[in-house]
Amino acid sequence: MNGPAYRQVAADLRQAIERGEYPEGAVLPKITEVAESYGIAKQTAREAIAELEAEGLVEVVRRRGTIVRARPVKRRLTRSRQVFRDERGYYFDPTAQPWNALEPPTITWGPAPRDVTVVLGVEPGEDVLIRDRIMGDVAVGKAMQLATSFLPAAVARGTRLAERDTGPGGIYDLLEDMGHRPLAWEESVGARMPTPAEAGRLGLPKGIPLLRIVRTTTGPDGTVLEVNDTRMSAEAFEVGYSVTRHPSAEPPR
Repeated sequence: MNGPAYRQVAADLRQAIERGEYPEGAVLPKITEVAESYGIAKQTAREAIAELEAEGLVEVVRRRGTIVRARPVKRRLTRSRQVFRDERGYYFDPTAQPWNALEPPTITWGPAPRDVTVVLGVEPGEDVLIRDRIMGDVAVGKAMQLATSFLPAAVARGTRLAERDTGPGGIYDLLEDMGHRPLAWEESVGARMPTPAEAGRLGLPKGIPLLRIVRTTTGPDGTVLEVNDTRMSAEAFEVGYSVTRHPSAEPPR
């Protein structure tokens, strides 16, 4: 195994949960079974489970074992946002507009997280295109956010969307050039604890959660074309928006 054994075991179990092999409410193998399966000490197996518990993926219930946590259905609070454009293409946050990719994007095919799978409308475990980017201040090499795009295979396979260089305007110009014009977007804002890899890439101290902005891109017929999962330090960033009066809140004359 590369890296600490408990982190490798935790990564395997995490992926199994995300693929749906252990759905919500399912019981993970016992500590002794995990230790035997991976050829590790029971204490190492406990550390792997503790890592998943710290991420909020599982909970350890006395006399029941390690249970995959059920995630509550979220209530969306709608906020007014705009999409902007510069010479590089569309962007959604003036604060982040000066940031650039710190390294070439990582392009892979694999299953999306459970919540993303539902939005994309694909089957659990089904391969989708995954585009990972690290964005930040190039001058100092500091990572400010992680951005991962998930695109259905039916949209992306065999197209330039699966290449590192998608051309001027990025994937959104490319999607519109492919006939999905005009694009529309919705966003939701949430938070979760980072994985060890995310914490390392963003330089997060222990115990600092991620601010998570999930953007859904749809075509004119309502088909979901992409889900973008952007994560950044919740200690360093917050979401702000202006508040305007609804007609029902006009002051009395």
